[in-house]
Amino acid sequence: MICQECNERPATLHFTKVINGEKTEVHLCEQCAQDKGDKFMFDSSPGFSVNNLLAGLLNISPALKQAKTSEISQQEILQCEKCKMTFQQFINVGRFGCSHCYETFQSQLDPILKRVHSGNVEHHGKIPERMGGAIHLKKRILQLRTDLQASIGNEEFEQAAEIRDEIRSLEKEIKNEGGDGQ
Repeated sequence: MICQECNERPATLHFTKVINGEKTEVHLCEQCAQDKGDKFMFDSSPGFSVNNLLAGLLNISPALKQAKTSEISQQEILQCEKCKMTFQQFINVGRFGCSHCYETFQSQLDPILKRVHSGNVEHHGKIPERMGGAIHLKKRILQLRTDLQASIGNEEFEQAAEIRDEIRSLEKEIKNEGGDGQ
């Protein structure tokens, strides 16, 4: 596929915009995309950057609303120790200054991540089947232990016993495989 801007180089960046059910695709080469800056979509509307998108998501955060409503003295402003970035600067820029910022601003990020990820703040990514081995079993055991606690709480003791037995058999399987999963 050729770049839609220069019609010379192969398109390596592909953007899709859906507005009111109408889908628009833009295919650009790396150089044309760089020339356009960080604009998310290029055609009809004035540019909307990814930073603007993140800043919009951050403005919804309850932690941010509380910060705006109460006056905060200069001493109370949370700032990253390493790069000296403040949370307000992060909101304006849309990205952190360093990896330490994630730890510094963790309490402000949790409400944002919950909103963006439908209530989840923990990553539950995929593990390749051929490499997972004991990792899959350990994840299954963790899920079963949660189910076991729920069954005990609901006084479903027969179901709890079945879950307990399944956990024991999976633990034996892990032990027989060598244990680590890594």
